[in-house]
Amino acid sequence: MTPLKGLKVVEMARILAGPWAGQALADLGAEVIKVEAPQGDDTRRWGPPFIERDGDTTAAYFYGANRGKTSVTIDFSTPEGQAQVHDLIADADVFIENFKVGGLVKYGLDYAALKARNPRLIYCSITGFGQTGPMAHEPGYDLMIQGLSGLMSITGEASGQPQKVGVAVTDVVSGLYATIGILAAMQQRHTTGLGQHIDMALLDCATAMLANQNMNYLTTGTPPLRKGNAHPNLVPYQVVPVSDGHIIVAVGNDAQFQRFCTVLGAAHLGDDPDYTTNAQRVAHRDALTALIEPLTASFSAQNLLDGLREAKVPCGPINTLKEAFDSDQIKARGLQISPEGVPGVKGPWVFSDAQLALDRTAPKLPKS
Repeated sequence: MTPLKGLKVVEMARILAGPWAGQALADLGAEVIKVEAPQGDDTRRWGPPFIERDGDTTAAYFYGANRGKTSVTIDFSTPEGQAQVHDLIADADVFIENFKVGGLVKYGLDYAALKARNPRLIYCSITGFGQTGPMAHEPGYDLMIQGLSGLMSITGEASGQPQKVGVAVTDVVSGLYATIGILAAMQQRHTTGLGQHIDMALLDCATAMLANQNMNYLTTGTPPLRKGNAHPNLVPYQVVPVSDGHIIVAVGNDAQFQRFCTVLGAAHLGDDPDYTTNAQRVAHRDALTALIEPLTASFSAQNLLDGLREAKVPCGPINTLKEAFDSDQIKARGLQISPEGVPGVKGPWVFSDAQLALDRTAPKLPKS
């Protein structure tokens, strides 16, 4: 049995954040009906690469965010289309949309209108900046949000350009936060019997996800700066050179640091008062890095990884996606799936008494 069996979700969302929330709910067993314009979600054309399936040509991007759904095409600019959407939500539990603020009012598809038809409906709006504030009516895209939130100011090498994360992380995190909000509203509905409107903003989610970096700033009043692959609060917690490339060392406490130094053949560094505590290592980051890197560079990646693992020092390789999917761990966890013969990656939940719904890939665009 799937956790959300019997839940009906109508998703009228495009691109990534809204569809990511819908896909999460679909993986968890909800029936997710994706409402697309007659030409389909924009990401159906965001290729190459494309997936050819039974006469349908759709970008792999679309398949990455729409697994497990069914699709209907509706022109909701027409009275007939609006009536179709109203019919869909009459017995739905959740409605997800990511149109501009107020953009669905003229079609009678805003929260007030759909609530009148179905008071139990949980209506989740995902926008760049939320329903309120001076930027509420502006468009918001992941790259913009990464810049506005401060994420890019802490990403990249200190001497280089600010960098975005290599995936649309603010969209993905917003989709996950939206999923959490939807499930919380469902729990509240068990008590009140009523749905509600959830206002999700990419900028809010991107700001919330900055975790320790937020606290580093709020505690000191000094904005943290880019440190490349180094950690602002831990040393050494970074990429280090080896003779055939680079690996990751993630020392989290003083005992691990001492064992790390022993593996490098430099046990004396573990006893040096400049480096015995993490606070001292952070204070002397540059000097310690200058001592460590020539030592790590004398090892091959595999030899150093083997030595560090044996010493129980957290470490790891820097895999390509091929190497990641070929790894024994990802294979053991069954993350790669092939519903209907199309490759995909399942949601990461593992339940002791429930299953995920993984038998369907993303829907083909319905023929008009």
